Amino acid sequence: MKLVIWDIDGTLVDSHAQIMAAMQAGTTRAGLPPLPAAQVSSIVGLSLPVAVATLLPDADPSAHAEVVEGYRSHYFAARSATESPLFPGALDCLRKLAGRNDLLMAVATGKSRRGLDALLVAHGLGEYFAATHCADGHPSKPAPGMILSCLSDTGARDAVMIGDTSFDMLMARNAGIAGLGVGWGHHPAAELFAAGARSVATDFQQLHALIEEWAA
Repeated sequence: MKLVIWDIDGTLVDSHAQIMAAMQAGTTRAGLPPLPAAQVSSIVGLSLPVAVATLLPDADPSAHAEVVEGYRSHYFAARSATESPLFPGALDCLRKLAGRNDLLMAVATGKSRRGLDALLVAHGLGEYFAATHCADGHPSKPAPGMILSCLSDTGARDAVMIGDTSFDMLMARNAGIAGLGVGWGHHPAAELFAAGARSVATDFQQLHALIEEWAA
């Protein structure tokens, strides 16, 4: 069996607006000015505490904690299905891949377990994934732990990581597997290629073709 491992934010779901609003809620709670959207996009994919520390290197740990708490409070008060909709073509791609008897699918995301489970339930995606690993209990991307756990859980011998950020591609490289980027997420294609992406898809139809080519 081969394994297709998916990132979530910016890859399967369009969570840009929800992430930006949650980060603004976090900085407001900490009494800090809002952060530019491009700056916030640059850290999507990292686990939340690491992301906040990266965005606010001059703030003290108590301010970091306030931002994290404000972010989480706002995020979990939102309606995942409405504020983080599936990208067009995502569900069809998952269904096609699920129809193959030589592939399994998994998730490796910087989201918390609570956030991941809420999103999977909201979109009815749980049935597609044989394993799901997140920031809870793993070092942040680009450490390879989540990918290695997906491989261990499924017994797969080969895998490909699908993601929209350089952290996803670096995580794949660190785990010794292929990485395929998507061009509709948070990091530009040039950054994905620089981080080791084999290819960068421009839509889900092309992505499906690239996965089929890899799995052949």
